[in-house]
Amino acid sequence: MTKSSETGHAKNMANLESLITSISTFGDQYNPSKESIKLASLQTLLSGTKESFNAHYAAQSAYGKAVDFRESVFEPLSKLITRINNALKASDSSTKSDETIQTIFRKLQGRRASAKLTEEEQQALASEGTPKKQISTAQMSYDSRLENFDKLIIYLADIPEYMPNEEDLKVETLKTMSTKLKSANSAVVAAYIALDRARADRNAILYQPLTGLVDRASDSKSYIKSVYGTGSKEYKQVSNLYFENRI
Repeated sequence: MTKSSETGHAKNMANLESLITSISTFGDQYNPSKESIKLASLQTLLSGTKESFNAHYAAQSAYGKAVDFRESVFEPLSKLITRINNALKASDSSTKSDETIQTIFRKLQGRRASAKLTEEEQQALASEGTPKKQISTAQMSYDSRLENFDKLIIYLADIPEYMPNEEDLKVETLKTMSTKLKSANSAVVAAYIALDRARADRNAILYQPLTGLVDRASDSKSYIKSVYGTGSKEYKQVSNLYFENRI
């Protein structure tokens, strides 16, 4: 959601608070029959709206921290994969084993098995009736990297010659790292779900038809117009408070 939209949500809440402040000065003449736009009901609505905003802000903060932590945990992975690859090449493993596992290394590093065709090469193949579609093999999403990292660990465990002395390159250490990576990724997923729920709750309070802030505040303005008249100082006091659906 764009920053301007987020600002718009907050503006609706701020305008409701201004509307309530004005209504509070009108005295007993502000006496709608509709329960949802009575002063007490609008005050309760404002309180609930503020709570929903605070919950959304907290969820945003938690999600941002989870994303930052996941990034920090995954950041060393590329260099580690390179070291593992070099350690395997330096071992007594068979050439066949090394070739088989290179596919996983390429996926983890986002490299292609063959060079990407230039536009001219693709056009030449197309003119010969043999067009070749370029398919990305980066697979650098977190889920894909986790899957390929686990595949790498399984392959390494089945290569008896892979026995590095370096602690961080050993299979058991890599298994521990995989668990840490998965935990960090799961935390981001959980934080996003919580953020999405908090956003939905806030938007429901703001924009639910009939019962949401926008509709109730607009109805309140209509009531003020009906009681005091369009040219009244009371209506002019609230006429510039706009309530808009931002979703």
